[in-house]
Amino acid sequence: MRVLFTCQVGEGHWRPLAPFARALIDAGHRVAFATTPFACARLSEHGFETHPIGVDDWIQEQPAKNDAPPAPWQVVARDVFLPRAARNLPAMLALCEAWKPDLIVREQTEFAGMLAAERLGLPHAVIQVSAWRGLAANSILREPLNHLRAMLGLPADPDLAMLYRYALLLPFPPSFCDPALDLPPTAHFVRHVPFDSDHAGDELPAWVPGISQRPVIYATLGTAYNRDHDLFQTLLDAFRDETVTLIVTIGDNQEPDSFGSQPPHVHIELYLPQSLVFPHCDLVITHGGSGTVRTALGLGLPMVVIPIAADQPENARRCADLGLARVIPPEERTAEAIREAASEMFRNPAHRRNAERMRDETRALPGPEYTVELFESLVEAHVA
Repeated sequence: MRVLFTCQVGEGHWRPLAPFARALIDAGHRVAFATTPFACARLSEHGFETHPIGVDDWIQEQPAKNDAPPAPWQVVARDVFLPRAARNLPAMLALCEAWKPDLIVREQTEFAGMLAAERLGLPHAVIQVSAWRGLAANSILREPLNHLRAMLGLPADPDLAMLYRYALLLPFPPSFCDPALDLPPTAHFVRHVPFDSDHAGDELPAWVPGISQRPVIYATLGTAYNRDHDLFQTLLDAFRDETVTLIVTIGDNQEPDSFGSQPPHVHIELYLPQSLVFPHCDLVITHGGSGTVRTALGLGLPMVVIPIAADQPENARRCADLGLARVIPPEERTAEAIREAASEMFRNPAHRRNAERMRDETRALPGPEYTVELFESLVEAHVA
């Protein structure tokens, strides 16, 4: 079986797909990724076959601070992801005709792979890499998607059945999804498996095993929204004089030295695999990116969430609704507010118990090996 994965360039888009791709390879199937040249280079470092499609014109300096209200996902999908799909569609069709996949698997913001599959009569699946927003959220996509279908000679799809026609995979514990948001009948909940070690034999710094004498707080703004130097400084200021161990990962957009000297209980790193460091932690302070939230849920860690954009506000609200986190809105991003939120999470053991319930629910879900069987069945049914 030949399976083509399609995704946007961001690490939050391709990393969640990688465990499913690995499982297919381990089962003897051939896998390739179609994405932008930059993402292809990153995926190639992990040994995946890649085919560059599109351009990396989106890669540009983001503002150091982003205080504007985040645009709704539907608007971003209509105004950014769908025009990108229209540009990439000819190349995607040519790749499919040359590579001849039996199945296309996409993440939910990549539409060219789905449209190519519909045009070529191939089964396709979608992996939800960010917050689930319900079926009604897609209504804004109806007209532009049907316009692209018409260009391909396909009939109109007024109900947008194409989006989840064959399978929707959600790597979240089921109760994390808002019960008010409906799911398609093709939905499958699967266990989140972090794909965050970039080198074989990745290890944590030597100081990590000795940090458990104090409560350990891990703080991150993820891989795409980590340019806000002032917010990182606020996080550092919040715990400079506290009896905790603070680990802050800042990404490649900051320099540790730019924050000045730190007390011994504060550690600034460019990057640490969360799957390795989280077992040593007691609390996660995060922007609310889906990757960090899923990993924290899988390890039963309570959170303080400081949402910035994308699906982070939705994740923050759900974490708060489930008693997993305190949320710090933009107008309250002060060291005092963050410190008090962390203190509350430590004082009230209910937050940890709630997080541990999410951990247990996550562990009970089927892993990537389940999706191998699911993908095989989709192809077999299609051939039959």
